[in-house]
Amino acid sequence: MDYLSALLPSTVMAVAFTVMIVTIVKNQGGPNKTKEDAAVDAAFAQAEAPKQKSAE
Repeated sequence: MDYLSALLPSTVMAVAFTVMIVTIVKNQGGPNKTKEDAAVDAAFAQAEAPKQKSAE
């Protein structure tokens, strides 16, 4: 029974890691990509706005 308690945490972590990777891969591209790109572009524009105002 000791071998089972030793393997269980590793197995749970391996399954959780696999699920996480599959979720990340599934969410790449498609309709989510446009939404994510727009959010990143808005964040960059907001970060650049103070720099552009001070340069003028």
